[in-house]
Amino acid sequence: MDRFGQQQLVLAIIGMMSLMAGGFLFLLFKSPASVPAPKRLTDYAAERAAGTLPEEPGSSKAAKVVEKVDLKGEFTKFDGKAGKTVANWPHFRGVDYNNIVDSKVPLATSWPEGGPPKLWEIDLGEGYAGAAVWQGLFYISDYDDEKKGDVLRCFSFEDGKEVWSHFYKNPIKANHGYSRTVPAITQDYIVSMGPACHVVCLKRETGDFVWGIDLKADYSTTVPLWYTGQCPLIDGTTAILSPGGKALMMGVDLETGDVLWETPNSEGWKMSHSSIMPMTMMGKKMYVYMAIGGVIGVSAEDGDRGALLWKTNKWTHSVTSPSPVKVDDNRIFLTVGYGGGSMMLGLKKEGDKFVAEPIYELEKTVFACEQQTPIFSQEHLYAILPKDAAASRGQFVCMNPEGKVVWSSGKTNRFGLGPFLLANDVFYILDDHGELTMIKKSLTGYEQLAHAEVIEHGHDAWGPMVLVDGKLILRDSKRMICLDVSKQ
Repeated sequence: MDRFGQQQLVLAIIGMMSLMAGGFLFLLFKSPASVPAPKRLTDYAAERAAGTLPEEPGSSKAAKVVEKVDLKGEFTKFDGKAGKTVANWPHFRGVDYNNIVDSKVPLATSWPEGGPPKLWEIDLGEGYAGAAVWQGLFYISDYDDEKKGDVLRCFSFEDGKEVWSHFYKNPIKANHGYSRTVPAITQDYIVSMGPACHVVCLKRETGDFVWGIDLKADYSTTVPLWYTGQCPLIDGTTAILSPGGKALMMGVDLETGDVLWETPNSEGWKMSHSSIMPMTMMGKKMYVYMAIGGVIGVSAEDGDRGALLWKTNKWTHSVTSPSPVKVDDNRIFLTVGYGGGSMMLGLKKEGDKFVAEPIYELEKTVFACEQQTPIFSQEHLYAILPKDAAASRGQFVCMNPEGKVVWSSGKTNRFGLGPFLLANDVFYILDDHGELTMIKKSLTGYEQLAHAEVIEHGHDAWGPMVLVDGKLILRDSKRMICLDVSKQ
């Protein structure tokens, strides 16, 4: 090989060594792959069976005809008898829709070893539905996996014995449980929504069937992922629902089942897991709802009831579970999980019209809530941060309305996705595994008062809690218990 050839060979070898060295350095110093937050897996077969997801792309299947479910179902009477209660919990988030209890019964600020006394325990179908309480009875939407149908169950508040049940056939697959809503109650009626958006109205005391609406069949409702979490609202003598599909919102007469009004859904927004919240904003009574597509305010006043007052698509997420929270006369706080963060929404008047505009937004690591709705008390918001909030995941936090976090529970006090409520200036917080923590309401820091495992080997304890007459009702995915948290 001549000198020129030798030079070319040397240059080639040097070039190859340079490429290898560069590749090594790239592998050595490149940023590590991001680790995604744990996600709840989707059971696509269950979703399609429920009408939640479309068929596979390119599927030749014709559009599925939705067969109406016979909601009259069957009634069963049991031996349980009504207990006695002074207070009621008539719907989702309690009397004032804020998850705050002014208990006339004094509450304990410490617990004996082993936690507060357990009064009763009942078995339920897999789910996260919460109870509603009225005059010594409590009611829960459940699912009977053996008979394959939804069941609205009535129990004695005193001893947990079943009084009656109303069942209708609705064969669906478990998808992280089944039922996850709270019924709404008046003196005469109870309204519930099943996992696949079937609404029934019964006589509250006797369980007699009054009317039913199959929202999938009648309103082309799309069942939300993992089944619906929307809790019915009762305003006076009217049930308020948000089906999506053919109507954005609707009012139904409790006595007759007649549809009194419908709010048009011109943009095709869909039902979310969020529930309709009644609010008075800037002197106007309205129903506020976070749909899949945006947020709306609908008139709740005679004369224009059902009219769309305002809407915004500046806040829309594919999974929306918490409900809107009123902060003051012209501010509404919105939050979600799954990376969505939070928004403070402002209302103003332009002439005779309402206009909704974002005031600020927050990242998921600052303030967000995946399943539960924040509590607003003493001009501050309280919530559990979602599992994708990085180092702050699962912590209980306090934030002022300007979006500044005041304190958090810290990395040694995490609560998963569990529920929380406020009663007589103490918070009750239930974690995923059935451990109950009581903390003092504070604007200065986290102050734990008591802690106990109240559901042995608890699993997915996510259902909303209820506190009536010093008795706390809570559940995990398959059991519901009642604790005496009164001052002994």
